[in-house]
Amino acid sequence: MKMKMEGVWIHKYRKQLVRSISGPFLENIVSHLRKLELISRDEASQIQEAGLLCEKVRTVIDILAGKGTLGSETLQAFIETTNSQLYLLITLYDPIVQKHVEVLQSRYGTWMEQGLLSEKPSLDRLNSLLLVEGLSDLQQKEHDVMQIEATKGTVRQSAKPIALEKLLQPVTRVSIPPRILLTVGVAGVGKSTLLRLFIHRWVKGEIYPDVSFVLPFTFWELNTYEKLSAERLVRSAFPHVAESGHVLNGTARVLLIFDGLDEFKPTLDFSDTMACTDPKKEVPVDNLITNIIRGNLFPDASVWLTSRPTAAAQIPGGLVDRMTEIRGFTREEIQDFLNQLFQDGELSSRVRSHLNSSKVFNVMCYMPCTCWIVGSTLSYLLRSGTQDGQGLPKTWTELYSYFFKMVAEGDLHSKDKEPLRFEQAFGNSRKLMANLGKLAFYGLIKRKYTFYEQDITAYGIDLPSLQGSLGSRVLVKEDSPICTVYYFAHLTLQEYLAATFYYTAAKRAIFDLFTENGMSWPKIGFQNHFRNALQRAQQSKDGQLDVFVRFLSGLLSPHVVKPLSGLLLLARDEHSGYRGPAISFLQGCLSTGTVSLSTVNVVHCLQEIQHVELARTVEESLRNGSLAGKFTSITCSVLAYLLQVSEECVEETNLSNCLNYSIVKSLLPQLLYCNNLRLENNNFKDDVMDLLGSLLSAKDCHIQKISLAENSIGNKGAKAIGRSLMVNRSLAALDLHSNNIGPKGAKALADAVKINQGLVSLNLQNNFIGEEGAKAAAEMLQSNRNLCTLHLQKNSIGPEGVKRIAEALKNNRSLKELMLSSNQLGDKGAIALAKALKQNHSLTALDLQSNSISNKGVTALTEALKHNRGLIDLNLRENSIGVDGAKAIAIALRENGTLRNLDLTANLLHDEGAKAIAEAVRVNQTLTSLHLQWNFIKSKAAKALAQALQSNSSLQSLDLQENSIGDEGMVALADALKTNTILTALYLQGVSASVIGAIALADALRVNKTLHTLDLRGNSIGMDGAKAMSNALKINNTLRSLNLQENSLGMDGAIFIAKALTGDHRLTYINLQGNSIGESGAKMISDAIKTKSPDCVVKI
Repeated sequence: MKMKMEGVWIHKYRKQLVRSISGPFLENIVSHLRKLELISRDEASQIQEAGLLCEKVRTVIDILAGKGTLGSETLQAFIETTNSQLYLLITLYDPIVQKHVEVLQSRYGTWMEQGLLSEKPSLDRLNSLLLVEGLSDLQQKEHDVMQIEATKGTVRQSAKPIALEKLLQPVTRVSIPPRILLTVGVAGVGKSTLLRLFIHRWVKGEIYPDVSFVLPFTFWELNTYEKLSAERLVRSAFPHVAESGHVLNGTARVLLIFDGLDEFKPTLDFSDTMACTDPKKEVPVDNLITNIIRGNLFPDASVWLTSRPTAAAQIPGGLVDRMTEIRGFTREEIQDFLNQLFQDGELSSRVRSHLNSSKVFNVMCYMPCTCWIVGSTLSYLLRSGTQDGQGLPKTWTELYSYFFKMVAEGDLHSKDKEPLRFEQAFGNSRKLMANLGKLAFYGLIKRKYTFYEQDITAYGIDLPSLQGSLGSRVLVKEDSPICTVYYFAHLTLQEYLAATFYYTAAKRAIFDLFTENGMSWPKIGFQNHFRNALQRAQQSKDGQLDVFVRFLSGLLSPHVVKPLSGLLLLARDEHSGYRGPAISFLQGCLSTGTVSLSTVNVVHCLQEIQHVELARTVEESLRNGSLAGKFTSITCSVLAYLLQVSEECVEETNLSNCLNYSIVKSLLPQLLYCNNLRLENNNFKDDVMDLLGSLLSAKDCHIQKISLAENSIGNKGAKAIGRSLMVNRSLAALDLHSNNIGPKGAKALADAVKINQGLVSLNLQNNFIGEEGAKAAAEMLQSNRNLCTLHLQKNSIGPEGVKRIAEALKNNRSLKELMLSSNQLGDKGAIALAKALKQNHSLTALDLQSNSISNKGVTALTEALKHNRGLIDLNLRENSIGVDGAKAIAIALRENGTLRNLDLTANLLHDEGAKAIAEAVRVNQTLTSLHLQWNFIKSKAAKALAQALQSNSSLQSLDLQENSIGDEGMVALADALKTNTILTALYLQGVSASVIGAIALADALRVNKTLHTLDLRGNSIGMDGAKAMSNALKINNTLRSLNLQENSLGMDGAIFIAKALTGDHRLTYINLQGNSIGESGAKMISDAIKTKSPDCVVKI
């Protein structure tokens, strides 16, 4: 029987309502109450303006409470009939939920104080995950460190961000919420921290108020059971929840969390698991997990698992409804993290400076935990003064050795603490480090990453000894209601300690150390054990031992002796006996003939041992483009290593003129992660395109630009590339110019680009695509909405082909640049394009060079320019435009307000046409660049252009090369320069000028403050002209580039120029070639100029 007190139900469950009502459901409530007229429009606005969700719910409750019993009962009835689960949560489950919240608060409430990163948690990135489509091949097969090195910590192009508060929600309104969620991330990226953040926010009521119970478990807890039932699983960790039965019977919304699948001892086998639907039946723990994932148990619950990528591959993709990935730090976040870590701007800056200079450390700081290790160690060295900025660690082994020295001294963050004496610092640390190393090694080879108290004591470690700086900073202790567990603060710390144990033990062991019980064939001598470790690492399918053998190799470097003295038993100069044979063996591993991530890891080992000659030689050859003919199996492996670690190589990888099919095949896995790949002039044929097609089709392809210009690719190769474009999501620019793809190849590519939504630039220049290829390109432009640049030069597409393209342009709104030079378009083609330009206002650049366009064609184009509002660049070089065409252009320039760059080089304008254009330039205020070279222009037109420059306020570059304007024309231009404040570049090569023109220009340079570039090549200004220019240069301080090549200056004229440049000037380029100066004079003059301006480029 309901109580009749006014609003009693609302008041009784006010707290529960505020906590439990979600945003979408609140909208439904308000909409329902508006229909019933229980809430007015003003009250609805008041609710909307309340701000936070909890405040909005409170506002609704307050409004309804004022409506009497009716308001309370209406809300109660609506919730009960439309969301029975929420109604039960509010009225029945709430006491249990409150108890559960208290339990979680007691377990996770102090999570910010737990763990190594707790002091300065960087949590913003964890509030948004990356939605991904399954695991990449690299994630399934390789060590976490190799994954980060290969991808540079960058995310997949196809990954989409998803906020934490939307993780459990359906993607669309018509889809259902995901049941099985899997979040992957490399070791140390923050998977457990993510879950703690999620629980923290859920407990505070910030996310998922409609979830009644969040039940977090860890796989290391489950390792303590052999058999378990669903009921006992819940009861063992959350007895207060199990008693209610609501979790098991599905009446309450439940989220089960299982953290750390990679720490689970059994392997999940979904192909051979007996189905179990009885929540009380005890089954093997791995069977329990597979039945939960399959939905046989907890069918109504959401299940969220976390794992390192390689272990996540155990779960079939078809069973995962939503896969997400945790991204690591960005560069900005690394900087913020270091600033927070040190609270010392100068120290943070010095650490960051070293990271920027280190290819090795920079990428790995993507992982927060590694960033902490690197940052803490470098700051320790900088503060202690044991290393100057130039002598900081260069390898991981060296850095980790100093890290252990630091924690052994107990000097992690205490800035003012005096270093302990040797005996104090390392008295007990040597024994502890040896035992920790043994624990780490045998754990590593058994794939064991969490340890229980019995494991710790079994390896001779006293639990109290773990409370010291070394133990507590390296081995983390975690308690749960089920058990206590220990784990290394980061996987790489376990791998480093494992290497120290193996290095020490291998010097005296007589049996295989990988066999813990010692039952093996005798194996004597360090070198035998070293080879055994390398061979086992190479045999490992998932790179399990890759980082371990890097550290093992690094321990042979003489640079680790200093930090490890006192912590390891190291004999004086023992490295010298081990290092040479180890290097020889490692180099032998690279001579196998195949390149793989395993051989790349061998190069990493050579770097750790600090044998850097191989990498240095290949890097230098790569930089100067001299790799051709130098490829061996060793070179390929080293190149693959450089592609992995060098940001320079990844940003632009230039492998032009040096590759063949077999080399490409061997480098394929590393090319996957290059950003800009140049593979020009390699004589590639269609078979190589099959390889590159597979590369571009890969899920984790990072290539954004690829140039395959000047190869021998036919239509079959183009089809292979086309197939890859249908699935590729990373490529933005594809350059295939100067191949032989033909019309069929063009059609295959065009069909692919219709589907592809990522490509923005396509270059098919000089590929014999003809009219049919142009038709295919037109069809592509009709449907594609992303392509911005299309190069079709030198393809003989003809007027009919360009008509199709012009028709497509009438509807296309994405293309910005269209290059059609040398295509035999003629006037018919120009007229077709003109019609398109009247409708298309998105094209900004049009190249029609060398297309036999005459006055008729250009008149149609200029008529279009009167109406067009988008075209910025128009190239009409090397056509047949005469005086009438020039006059038509002039009329268009008076009306057009968008064109900025106009190129009319090598036409037939003559003085009359050029004068018409000059008159238009006087009034046009948008044109910034005008090219008129090779147009039979003389002094009259030059004077008209000079007059235009006196009033024009936009033209910045004027090119009059190879026009006989003579001294008269140059004097007129010089007078204009005295008042013009806009022009920055003037090109007057070969204009028949002499000393008179040079003197006039020199006078102008004395007062002009804007001209940056002056080109006077191929004139006859002589010594007197040079003298005048030199006097001007002593005053002018704005000119940057001056070209006086081939001007009959002689030695005396060149000396005048050189003397002027020994004073203050701003020139960055000077060309005095071809002036009969002679070698000795040239050197003297060059040295004189560079004495004052060492950065000035002097060509003499």
